[in-house]
Amino acid sequence: MDIHAPQPGWAEQHPHTWWKNVISATQQLVTPGSIDLTNVDAIGISYQMHGLVVVDSNLDVLRPSIIWCDSRAVEIGDRAAETIGRKKCLSTFLNLPGNFTASKLAWVRENEPDIFDNVFKAMLPGDYLAMRLTGDARTTRSGLSEGIFWDYKMGSPAEAIYKTLEIPTDMIPEIVPTFGVQGQLQASVAEELGLRAGIPVSYRAGDQPNNALSLNVLNPGEIAATAGTSGVVYGVTDTPVHDPESRVNTFIHVNDEPEDPRYGVLLCINGTGILNSWLRNAIFKGKFSYNGMNEIASWVSAGSDGLVFIPYGNGAERSLGNRDPGSSLVGLNFNTHGLSHVLRSAQEGIVFALNYGVEIMRGMGLTIDTVRAGHANMFLSPVFREAFANTLRAKVELFDTDGAQGAARGAGIGAGIFKDNTEAFRGLEKIQEIEPVDELVKKYRSAYDRWLSVLHNRLETG
Repeated sequence: MDIHAPQPGWAEQHPHTWWKNVISATQQLVTPGSIDLTNVDAIGISYQMHGLVVVDSNLDVLRPSIIWCDSRAVEIGDRAAETIGRKKCLSTFLNLPGNFTASKLAWVRENEPDIFDNVFKAMLPGDYLAMRLTGDARTTRSGLSEGIFWDYKMGSPAEAIYKTLEIPTDMIPEIVPTFGVQGQLQASVAEELGLRAGIPVSYRAGDQPNNALSLNVLNPGEIAATAGTSGVVYGVTDTPVHDPESRVNTFIHVNDEPEDPRYGVLLCINGTGILNSWLRNAIFKGKFSYNGMNEIASWVSAGSDGLVFIPYGNGAERSLGNRDPGSSLVGLNFNTHGLSHVLRSAQEGIVFALNYGVEIMRGMGLTIDTVRAGHANMFLSPVFREAFANTLRAKVELFDTDGAQGAARGAGIGAGIFKDNTEAFRGLEKIQEIEPVDELVKKYRSAYDRWLSVLHNRLETG
């Protein structure tokens, strides 16, 4: 789906577009000899994190969603952090408000007061989809933590955030468990989707906690990764840790319980697969498939003969302290470098950006020796997989799964269809392992150091 950018640094999508795609995707499941959708017994939702959807008392959308990579509210979040106190924010909310959902809602209040005055509920994208399915505006503790609406010390919504940003507490929907019956499918919607009325919506989670669930990453020390439009490394811990500069963020994981806490430490790089997509469509005009691009990237060796690609270019990057240095190609030599160098340096640059954040995570006490990922998106590329394992110095385990499977397993758990997690994850198949190799670790370390020097120079010069 397209991202609309009415101004630099802005990123919007209309929730109606998401809903149209829900209908379209569901209809595409119905093919001759396929499953009978009336046999579906539960619905799970995986959604893009940190977005803002505002609706009026009729549950009608008031404006396009301000989505995850939108950076217009950074200044508002910074002001709130100074008012509350950075140390208090980090110890209480485990994050600074930054450009998260709470700050985006405050931006609407400051810049679109007529819209703000009509806001009945403010939700995350997944909450909106659940509302369309069930007719009820609800959210989860995990979701509130993603929006920086959660007080970890009190175990309740963050009153200091609401007060500082002047957000009425009744704008936040009713809280329901991540797993469990959160509402039933409305009859009118069931007819539109070809499903039975009354099916429970029994799970919802942001895309990265859900990706971790899809990989059965639920316990302290386990690490998940994904590399779609954005790239993420996500580690589970039972300790409420935080990065002093809020470059890496901590949220409530899907299986958190008060007596058995689980937190997800999330590193996000906005400019990941979107760089690969931009190269394919804007530069090469669709001449090559992604598989073709991966093949061409493999024609040159690790380090791309000195060519450096800085992959940022999709909004402010939290791992860089909410700075936006943009994307750049550095060291291009017309006599040395060709198409294969450009493609490989782009994939290596994405990995190096992820490693930059992983080093922050390691500094927070996380051990990253093994990383699980779905065999999808950038992890389909042998070059990307090799660079990832050897730059991070971690074994990569690839599984035949994706976020849709995670949401389905979560729905089955929440509806009680699976008797336990062992049954829920039956059939999750590991298909490949990539181990670091000493010689390649040295090559990628040298290339990473060169990349890091270019990044620092770019940050210093603006």
